[in-house]
Amino acid sequence: MSGQGSSGRRPQARNKLRAPKRAGTDMTNEGRWRALAKAISQIQNHNESIISMEEQYRYAHHLVLHREGPALYDGVKNLTQHHLNKLCKERLVPAFPTGGVSSLTDGLAQSNPNRSTASNKGKGVDRSGATSDGAAGDGFGPGPHGGAGAVPLGGTDAAAHTRAGDRLLTAMRDMWNDHYRCMKNIAMVLGYLDRTWVPQTEEPGILQLGLELFRDTVIRSKIYPIETYLFSTLLSQIRIEREGNAINRSVLKSSVDMLNALTHPRQGLAITARQTLYKHDFEPKLLSTSADFYQSESEAMLDRADASSYLRHVERRFQEEEDRVTVYLNSATAPALRHILEQFLLSAHLRSIAGMPDSGLDTMLEEDKIDDLARMYRLFYRVSEGPAVLKSGVKAYIGRKGRAINEANGAGAGATAADVGNDNDEAGADEGAGGKKVAGAGAGMAANAGTLAFKWVEDVLALKFKMDRILKDGFGDDKGCEASINEAFETFFNMNPRAPEFISLFLDENLKKGLKGKSEDEVEEVLTQTIVVFRFLHEKDVFERYYKQHLAKRLLQARSVSDDAERGMMAKLKVECGHGYVQKLQGMLNDMKVSEEITKSFQNSLDKSNRRLPYDMSVNVLTSTYWPISAQAPPCQMPALLLSGRKAFEQFYANRHSGRILTWHPHFGSADIRVSFKNKKHELNVFTYALVVLLLFEDIPDEGEASRLTYETICERTEIPAADVQRTLQSLACGKYKILLKEPKGKDINAGDKFSFNANFSAPLARIKIAQVVAKVETPVERKETAEKVEEERKSVTEACIVRIMKNRKTLGHNELVNEVVRQLSSRFVPSPASIKKRIEALIDREYLERSEAGRAMYNYVA
Repeated sequence: MSGQGSSGRRPQARNKLRAPKRAGTDMTNEGRWRALAKAISQIQNHNESIISMEEQYRYAHHLVLHREGPALYDGVKNLTQHHLNKLCKERLVPAFPTGGVSSLTDGLAQSNPNRSTASNKGKGVDRSGATSDGAAGDGFGPGPHGGAGAVPLGGTDAAAHTRAGDRLLTAMRDMWNDHYRCMKNIAMVLGYLDRTWVPQTEEPGILQLGLELFRDTVIRSKIYPIETYLFSTLLSQIRIEREGNAINRSVLKSSVDMLNALTHPRQGLAITARQTLYKHDFEPKLLSTSADFYQSESEAMLDRADASSYLRHVERRFQEEEDRVTVYLNSATAPALRHILEQFLLSAHLRSIAGMPDSGLDTMLEEDKIDDLARMYRLFYRVSEGPAVLKSGVKAYIGRKGRAINEANGAGAGATAADVGNDNDEAGADEGAGGKKVAGAGAGMAANAGTLAFKWVEDVLALKFKMDRILKDGFGDDKGCEASINEAFETFFNMNPRAPEFISLFLDENLKKGLKGKSEDEVEEVLTQTIVVFRFLHEKDVFERYYKQHLAKRLLQARSVSDDAERGMMAKLKVECGHGYVQKLQGMLNDMKVSEEITKSFQNSLDKSNRRLPYDMSVNVLTSTYWPISAQAPPCQMPALLLSGRKAFEQFYANRHSGRILTWHPHFGSADIRVSFKNKKHELNVFTYALVVLLLFEDIPDEGEASRLTYETICERTEIPAADVQRTLQSLACGKYKILLKEPKGKDINAGDKFSFNANFSAPLARIKIAQVVAKVETPVERKETAEKVEEERKSVTEACIVRIMKNRKTLGHNELVNEVVRQLSSRFVPSPASIKKRIEALIDREYLERSEAGRAMYNYVA
């Protein structure tokens, strides 16, 4: 007979269990069980090929149908238990280490009763663990691991332990894999039992029964200490790997997978809800030994490692544990292992790490160790206490550096004699006048004071640039670190009472013409950086006063680098402090621009009227409310030559602006004059007072006693204030270029000194600038006056702010009002609560405010 289909191909045989046929009546149930038991033994001995799985299935089916399910189930259970006990004796027991459990636990941490979760141990703490000279990277060995007396395994010991553990774990893996495969085949034969009888009971299915029997008969054997050997071996292998030795990770993974497959017995819980043996039995031991290991390691390492090496080691430990979890441990263990690392390698030693001498946080910051700082940031931010320790250390470092900058540059020492100086680098007076005299060393001292101011700001900027780079590259622009850095800068910055003046002087230098080696782009970059530190300044109103004075000198002496640079700086200040802050400064720039137009119109009017002055003349017309100029000009008897130009301009201006009054301030002016000396003609650029003094020598004899003018005569004829006469004579007779000769020679200008024109003057340059000796920085008296003026101005500003707030809010509590005033005025200065209270009392006295009937701490606005 043909067995081929229409396609001509022979049908392929399929391996499947067919529907059970009616079993023969000639076999008893006892016989069927004996046949089944023999078949199960053949399956367990890997002889499946000699039995008929279909026939065995029919036997099991018949037994279940004839109410023999319980006996069949118990019989399979007993057979499996017997087989597992036999395998334990034949396979596992011979694989036990010859030295017993102790050979596996040498150096292995047991429960450490001294372990503290809140310890902060570091150098100088007693330790009971022995140390090793082995190399484990970073220049130090692994140190003691585990409890008291534990030592790391190394060399042949580690290799022997590894081989012993590998034998046991390999035997366990093979036995587990063999058992699992057998139970799957047995479950196939007993499939009908699983589908019909098992669901009617509380017994587990055949495959699950096999797993539970393996757990109870093998892992938790009452005959052999298998669980002890297994767990000790696993923990020993993990410890050996932590000490830097190679192990067979594959067999560890097999054992861990086995423990994850086996569940802990618990009545009343579904199998899926039960904990695994890994979670219930093994993981607690793993975590306990890990905690002991890392506590001992950290304490030993802190004794002999520097901060950089320690942090590199800790970072590597985190990576190693993550790798361990990925390769062979349960992923659910990762958070607990991370917590142990964080607790014992970091949390317990944060301050010890950061404070390590010659290698801790201070050293890293000082030496710009960006990689180490980034590592410290990453690790410290893993633990809750870490950010505070890191930020506190950074703040302390900046505070120390800032105080050193303040001390090195004389900040906080108050004004000294070094405050008096020369406003021009070329002037450099080498003789002087002082008392009724001007200090002879004044110019040099002023240069020194100016240098200190310049260096102070440069040092602050350098420190800020350094910390900004560390913040970006080391701390990842962390906002918390940024706030701490800024707070530290703000603190030491405002410890310098002269910070407003120093910043203004620094900007003044960078906004002047003739800066050596700096392009406009470079100047712009410096100005941008200066604004960064300007933000730290509390007394911005004091800075405004100094900046206005320095701006006035730059503009009136035509020394500003450019109008664009000045306006650019004002735009930056406007962004920081608002429009009102720069309104007067912008008015000063506008006055200079308008003055140029007025001068052109004046020259045109002279040309149209055919009037010519013996010199070209330009006038700066300044709005008195914008400029830091006294409303009353100091006296000065102008020579007739200069009076003609002055009268001509007054007439022109009166015709153009009727009702306006001009007040002349000659001490802000300058002149270019050509002077004939015996050897050569020179063009001198002098300030107006110097011109007035020089013109006194124009119509007197060149020789003899008549060619000399006394100090008193000069004061009388010019009517210039004595202090200004002294500075003027110092510039002309005691400076780098001696246009006048002084008798007697000396460093002081005294009453009775005589001066004569130096006809023999000679210099290599045709054009010479005679700079006025002025105070580049304030004297103590001037500084006191400035402070008093600022204080008076603050009173009015504070009162205006209070009235503005109360007018809007009508009724307000004291604390709310104080807080709002501080908030609104903080862009200019930070008023104290006491000063605000005084201004409130003053406004109550003047009936702008009144106390509320609801309470004395409430105020009402009086319309």
